[in-house]
Amino acid sequence: MTEATVLKAQTTMEPIDAVGLANLAAKGKANPTNVVTLKAKTVCESKFRNLTYVRGLEAHVIDEPPHLLGDDTAPNPSEAVLATLGSCLSVGLHANAVALGIKLSKIELELEGDINVTAVWGVGDLDPMKKLGFTDVRVKVHLEGDASAEELNNLVAHANAWSPVANTLRNPVNLSVDLA
Repeated sequence: MTEATVLKAQTTMEPIDAVGLANLAAKGKANPTNVVTLKAKTVCESKFRNLTYVRGLEAHVIDEPPHLLGDDTAPNPSEAVLATLGSCLSVGLHANAVALGIKLSKIELELEGDINVTAVWGVGDLDPMKKLGFTDVRVKVHLEGDASAEELNNLVAHANAWSPVANTLRNPVNLSVDLA
């Protein structure tokens, strides 16, 4: 074994359970129309600091930075969207690498998005022609493993194509917001 091989073996990320992944894949193929409902509850704690509860986990905190009148204690909602996209793509990259037998030593994503904030949540510039939300999102994937550049590029393209969060951002979704 060469020193480079030993170093690569030591830096390989711990993979997810390949058998568990195969079982999940088989379950999805057996019931391709299955839809689950995910739930979250958000409670405003103070000012713009919000606590979101999912399953039985600790609260996920969202705040605003000082220039948007928050206390800067956590990411803001739009930053959380970028974080969610990055995490979803990372999960897809890892799962598909395991499915393909690729051993990864690095998954790192840099995300940035362009957003017009002049409407200030509906109390600022309310030009009806204004496009709200992200207009552009860019993701740079830093991926290292025992695969060729072409295989890694194909892995990134596949994970992007099948990412639930990426597709939520790309495709129209039915959304209703009603007073309870």
